[in-house]
Amino acid sequence: MWRYLLRRVSFSIGLLFVVATLLFFSIHLLPGDPVLLILGGDSAQPSPEQIAMVTAKLGLDRPLWVQYAVWLGRLCQGDLGQSLVDDRPVARDLANRLPRTLQLVIPATLVATAAGVSLAMFAARRRGRLADPIASSTALLGFSMPTFVVGMLLVALFSITLGWLPPAGYVPWGEDPSGFLRHLILPALALAAAPMAITMRMTRSSFLEQASLDYVRTARAKGLTEPMVAWHHVLRNALLPIVTVVGLQIGGMFAGAVLVEYIFSWPGLNTLLLNSIGTRDYPIIQGVVLLAAVLFVFVNLVTDLCYAVINPRIRYE
Repeated sequence: MWRYLLRRVSFSIGLLFVVATLLFFSIHLLPGDPVLLILGGDSAQPSPEQIAMVTAKLGLDRPLWVQYAVWLGRLCQGDLGQSLVDDRPVARDLANRLPRTLQLVIPATLVATAAGVSLAMFAARRRGRLADPIASSTALLGFSMPTFVVGMLLVALFSITLGWLPPAGYVPWGEDPSGFLRHLILPALALAAAPMAITMRMTRSSFLEQASLDYVRTARAKGLTEPMVAWHHVLRNALLPIVTVVGLQIGGMFAGAVLVEYIFSWPGLNTLLLNSIGTRDYPIIQGVVLLAAVLFVFVNLVTDLCYAVINPRIRYE
């Protein structure tokens, strides 16, 4: 197990190094001059002395490989640089915004997984009856509708028509837990709709595949009840593709949260990224993209470790 863990961690670290390198050089290919941005934007007319001073301060007068080495050294120390707009540390902004995005992504993941697996079990155990196509059609509808459409429909129903929930906004958990939960429900549901549908379809297919094997007939012949056969035998052996889908969906939710945060005015990482793109604040853009890559690689690492727990044979491959 330890050799497997060491191999996966080493691969993840190497992948992050490649991502960081590509990100650094990609940022330098973007249009726009950060020096002019600091000095007032494209319409500014700074003097050559001001340009030279800011260029030296940012280290842009050095060769590109020296800039890369300095940036990588600071990155290993947790220094992501300063914002070009307000001169604040990038790491501080990310530390403030990351918990808010996680407050949205984690509940959405739990809802999507629980609802998707439960709905799949309900449909698979009623294969050939009316409940199966109804559940499958519901999942297909959730997968087909874009996230922003689901979000607007939820707002129209629960905020405008029924008046049960606020249409947008964010309340910190520490200030008002009930207000936080009321503002969380709609964006979490909008973000969970598509992943729930994908999880449901994959779980149903994997469940039906396992249910047709000989060991399931043997379990029934021993006198086990159908719920015990379904939950303790079939579902357990169908977990590998389900874990794969859930791991991929978590990574996809960080990307899907861009629209959700924008629609519901949720001040998370993606809102920070959109604002930074508008102001061409390159260090913030670089920091958000790098943090997203770290989260995605971490989720995939945890998924690989879950494989080893579910199926011990994987540890020795």
